Amino acid sequence: MPIQEGKAAPAFALPDANGKNVALKDFKGKNVIVYFYPKDDTPG
Repeated sequence: MPIQEGKAAPAFALPDANGKNVALKDFKGKNVIVYFYPKDDTPG
């Protein structure tokens, strides 16, 4: 799924460091920085 700079991030949910599921929608109305990297083991 290509991500374009300046576009809204897709809806997603992932486990945090404690195993609790966290969704992007949980932060609605708040400033959030999401870092996407292209692939493991590549400069980024």
